[in-house]
Amino acid sequence: MGRFFFSFFFLLSILCLLPLKPVVALPLHTTSRWIVDEDGARVKLACVNWPSHREAPVAEGLSNHPVDLISKRIASLGFNCVRLALPLFLATDQSLASLTVRQSFQRLGLLESLAGFQANNPSMLDLPLTSAYQAVVSNIADNNMMIILDSHFSKPSFHSNDIFGDQYFNPDLWVKGLTRMATVFSGVPNVVGMSLRNELRCPKQNVKDWYRYMQKGAEAVHSANPDVLVIISGLSDGTDLSFLLNQQLELTFTGKLVLEMHWDGLRAGRAGETSNPNKVCGRVVDSIMRRGGVLLQQGWPLMFVSELGVDDNRNLNCFFGLAAELDFDWALWTVEETNGLMNWNSSVFQRISALQSPLQGPDVSRVRPHKIILHPPTGLCILWESWTEPLKLGPCTKSDAWGYTPQKLLIVKGSYFCLQAVELGKPAKLSIICTKPGSNWDIISDSKMYLSTKLGDSTTVCLDVDSSSTIVTDACKCLGRDDTCDPGSQWFKVVDSTNISRRPILQTS
Repeated sequence: MGRFFFSFFFLLSILCLLPLKPVVALPLHTTSRWIVDEDGARVKLACVNWPSHREAPVAEGLSNHPVDLISKRIASLGFNCVRLALPLFLATDQSLASLTVRQSFQRLGLLESLAGFQANNPSMLDLPLTSAYQAVVSNIADNNMMIILDSHFSKPSFHSNDIFGDQYFNPDLWVKGLTRMATVFSGVPNVVGMSLRNELRCPKQNVKDWYRYMQKGAEAVHSANPDVLVIISGLSDGTDLSFLLNQQLELTFTGKLVLEMHWDGLRAGRAGETSNPNKVCGRVVDSIMRRGGVLLQQGWPLMFVSELGVDDNRNLNCFFGLAAELDFDWALWTVEETNGLMNWNSSVFQRISALQSPLQGPDVSRVRPHKIILHPPTGLCILWESWTEPLKLGPCTKSDAWGYTPQKLLIVKGSYFCLQAVELGKPAKLSIICTKPGSNWDIISDSKMYLSTKLGDSTTVCLDVDSSSTIVTDACKCLGRDDTCDPGSQWFKVVDSTNISRRPILQTS
């Protein structure tokens, strides 16, 4: 009887706060490697992580800002989705779920946070933790964004290190919790996906248990809520899905499975402190492709979760380069913490904006495939505006359509013009005489983000950008063993594009 009343209370508290506004083009599903809407148009998930799984299991930042201010900030930066973490005990532990936000802060002695919460979100302070979580979901939806429910940990904590069968990870209880959350959000259109577990890791992790329990969890979620995407991460902190190359998941449903792979910022950062950034980027990308990135090429939808801070320039630039090349769905860390979204400036938004819109998609019959030349450190692309002005960096939405030929010419499609280096330290130009030295561009270095050519005197130069955003050619830098060198100005990525423009995904009536 106690369990019945807990379930009833949990469902009632959540349903009372759910948004009633309809959403256009949802639910989502998959076709090959793409996530698409009901009309078959690609929907690129460009998400930010919002932690809500820690000791006081309420969304971070609410002691510092009103919830609506945070949601509006996320939307204003161009994100269309929030990956909202939760400890699954909120769905399975009555003693935790029935605590109010006030009681949770008081129990942990977080009196300063309590005072801040009272000042910024007084209407939520005496809600049960489950209802407070739903109030955040509702506010995100009201701000026209999608939500992925992230089953981060079981027990609320800052950091967890568990696997199936550990003290706080009972597989049967986990499946029940997933089922309950999926049931509660059934019919809530803005909740478009559920991530089954964040960063599985433990010395006793094994592939056999992964298949056994992940298949159970996926089936439970889909049975309870067939509309949501079922998002599954791998082993070794969510960085390894390579075992799927040898054995497929056996599921009764199709068109709803999305894989999740984590970009290990801490590991990449440690390497970046002691090694050349080009070599680090090359090693990290090679590892990611071997451990799961290659699944994209086999038709698996794959979403990357990055835990890199926006001030981690070297590793973030590497991530942006691969994100543009593969055009995968992604979720960036994080709303709060020292370098969180609420502290970002306009330059950060510029860097990520090029990756928020889809570059490719499942239907290329109505578009003209071409390439753009992206500068990952700025999020801008090479633009040709007029004969009287040099080539400059500018918004990728205004990029020319480029082609990269077997002869390694970078040509403006639909014209006779090619990109040409003229002289060391001088602006690059467009020319119709594409047989001259300086016209053939090699993609070099471990990072594969340099465009290099030889001048008439056999001097090797690389494409570069100066302080005025003008595209120039200069001596290639950071190709040796210098660990402190910053290659950012010379990192470019020639990226496939089908010129798919972003369209609104969510709409209220």
